[in-house]
Amino acid sequence: MASENLTASSYIQHHLQNLTYGQHPDGTWGIAHGAEEAAAMGFWAIHLDTMLFSIGLGILFLWLFRKAAKKVSVDTPSGLQNFVEMMVEFVDQSVKETFHGKNKVIAPLALTIFVWVFLMNLMDLVPVDFLPHLATLLGVPYFRVVPTTDLNATLGMSISVFILIVYYSIKVKGVSGFVGELTLQPFGKWMIPFNLLLEGVGLLAKPVSLALRLFGNLYAGELIFILIAILPWGIQWALSVPWAIFHILVIVLQAFIFMMLTIVYLSMAHEDH
Repeated sequence: MASENLTASSYIQHHLQNLTYGQHPDGTWGIAHGAEEAAAMGFWAIHLDTMLFSIGLGILFLWLFRKAAKKVSVDTPSGLQNFVEMMVEFVDQSVKETFHGKNKVIAPLALTIFVWVFLMNLMDLVPVDFLPHLATLLGVPYFRVVPTTDLNATLGMSISVFILIVYYSIKVKGVSGFVGELTLQPFGKWMIPFNLLLEGVGLLAKPVSLALRLFGNLYAGELIFILIAILPWGIQWALSVPWAIFHILVIVLQAFIFMMLTIVYLSMAHEDH
């Protein structure tokens, strides 16, 4: 943490603050030393810790799966190969049961989403003081290690899914079919403004719900770990271990939900009314 003499309130605020880089009001560029400085940097500020861990974990995912693919063996499969095959079969089966169109992109996309989100969520099991304390020793004031507790990251992923939804909706149904879905249902051509309002809200709610569901669950989990860390040492262990075991379920479940909703939304985009 930044200081051993932090109050409980300061401790919580410190651990919920991202390492933000951007332009200060005086025109200089640098790291924000507090929430007020970060807010003053505006929209174009970058959360360096979120970028570091999300990109790093994405590279780790690619490296592990590529390593397993290069050393694949039918006779003597390694533990890594067995794990990768299990993940691929699990995701492939989920796609076959949920996606009703024909698209070779969906299964790899679902696999990437599930494993990547799971790895980012998994960082929530790292002790809350460990990496931030190491960062403080190196002169880094803030260091959040769970990318999915940053709304910018979850919104970025959900907006990417939203772009795919719109793209495949137009590709499969055409521009007229896509516009017709938004304007002619459920009440027909005489209620076009009302139809557009209902369908437009429903369409925009998809990326918002994806982002907020993942962010809210992981943010709450991180906050509980931080609150436990404030308590006396003995109580910390009595509470943190059961919560960590339960949180493993949350970590896996949220990655699975994000993947499944992505598949469902893209399946809906492929359905031609």
